[in-house]
Amino acid sequence: MKIVYLALFTLLSTAICAQGPESTKQKTLWNDFTYDIGNVFGGMGHSYSRPFHWKGNDWANFGYLSGGTLLLAAIDDEFDTWADGFRDDVPGFITEYGHKYGNPNNNYMLTGGVYLVGLFTKNEKLRRTGVLLISSATAGGLLQQVSKRIIGRARPRSGDSSSTFDPLHLDRIFNYDSFPSGHAMLAFSNAYVIAKQFKNPWIKAGLYTIGSIPGFVRVIDRFHWISDVAFSTVLSIFIVESIDRYLDKKYSEKYNADTKKLSWNLTFGPNTMGFVVQF
Repeated sequence: MKIVYLALFTLLSTAICAQGPESTKQKTLWNDFTYDIGNVFGGMGHSYSRPFHWKGNDWANFGYLSGGTLLLAAIDDEFDTWADGFRDDVPGFITEYGHKYGNPNNNYMLTGGVYLVGLFTKNEKLRRTGVLLISSATAGGLLQQVSKRIIGRARPRSGDSSSTFDPLHLDRIFNYDSFPSGHAMLAFSNAYVIAKQFKNPWIKAGLYTIGSIPGFVRVIDRFHWISDVAFSTVLSIFIVESIDRYLDKKYSEKYNADTKKLSWNLTFGPNTMGFVVQF
């Protein structure tokens, strides 16, 4: 994964020079490529800078996310114990898919493949999809790698409780790098981006379900607590939506422009907590 990040960053200086309205540039494969790579990094920077521009509803949603994560963290140990009752019943192909699909190397094979098809077929919508996939995965991947080292939360398989932390290590300390979940973040980011290509709510729901499997598997195999996965899944939505809005200004192709965008909200009430999604 470090090699992938390094390769992406070596393209940054070239890509920055390619920025500007695409319609004013000569349409060559190289110009399209440098323009798109510039937008990958531009999208990452845009997503990281959003908290400085948040307003009331944005801060409210972040508060709901933080509060919901803390509530789930209070039952992490109990959920882990409860999962002992069905861990061995999960089919092997599900667990294998969950671990492999959320792996960064496999993730970049998929996202890079989508982008290259769009680039070589001169399909702007597919190019934009590839840019959104790569930018979201890279932004989320870097963020979770740094966070793991700062937070240092014990994994379930370490034998320690969910409230055990060994923070602020420059080098990654395995079994104390549970929060957040990179597999859950990468997998759901992909599913969320691909679902944007479709209007049918059942297709969207199916893609979201498939994208949730890696997070579920990481909990079942005791790599993560349920609060790690829930936080990472919602954070991936934040990142994708932020970058997608940035790309609206860079590409003429939009996703289902004649339909409402998916909206979601966290809700709380007496003895209840929920996640509401409207297609």
